[in-house]
Amino acid sequence: MSEMDTPAGRIAFSDTGRGPTLLLVHVGMSSFLWRDLLPELTPHFRCVTLDAPGNGGSSRPGKAGTTLTAAAIAVGSLIDQLDLRDITLVVHDLGGPAGIAAAADHTDRIAGIAAINAFAWKPTGLLFRGMLALMGSAVMRELDALTGWLPAAASTRFGAGRHWNSAVRKEFRSIFDREARRSIHRYLADARRADTLFDTAERALRGPLADRPLITVFGQFNDPLKLQKRWLELYPTARQHVVPRGNHFPMCDAPADVATWLRDWHNRSAPGR
Repeated sequence: MSEMDTPAGRIAFSDTGRGPTLLLVHVGMSSFLWRDLLPELTPHFRCVTLDAPGNGGSSRPGKAGTTLTAAAIAVGSLIDQLDLRDITLVVHDLGGPAGIAAAADHTDRIAGIAAINAFAWKPTGLLFRGMLALMGSAVMRELDALTGWLPAAASTRFGAGRHWNSAVRKEFRSIFDREARRSIHRYLADARRADTLFDTAERALRGPLADRPLITVFGQFNDPLKLQKRWLELYPTARQHVVPRGNHFPMCDAPADVATWLRDWHNRSAPGR
């Protein structure tokens, strides 16, 4: 990983492979989550990843700096400093709103969007907002800071660790110091109140990004909020895939399949603009 100073703080990033540019954005944990997918993609693509503020190897800005807006600023600064162009934006989880909000200021550089178990609109409904309220609560945050329960759960075969051995799972868990564990929950809490950021992202999706090709990839067992259906309403020509028996991290559950779908879709639909 390399480092870069941004208005949101110092971030860690990686830039590997050659070919059309994929910018892979996850917010909440770490770019470690792309580790299984990258070897499948880098023979064909230039792959750029980052750790959002508070995550992985990036700085720990505390409560005030661990927001989706800060993450979007970091993504936008990365695009500018690396002068990325003809970008296929690959987003996962809270990387959806942060990545799309960053793309709103760089629409001329975005060639396509890949949403992997992601959303990019204001959370609504009791189930969605209730989940964010619970997982973003101070009780959950401080319990995780004390015990590390969420990274431990995320490292199992039901999380990101389906193909990981015990050494890789241990390496993943070691990324999360107490402040990194707190940052996960701070991002989730912020998702309930980041109305301006969601407005920016939604305007971009319905406006300058509306004509971009889109692909979605979700796990079979992890779309209770029907997010794929919402993506299809926004992008009626979207290509959609479901990983059989997949969970929240389909790029970890079936990296070869996800890479093949991305490669085929890109070759057919998003060769650059």
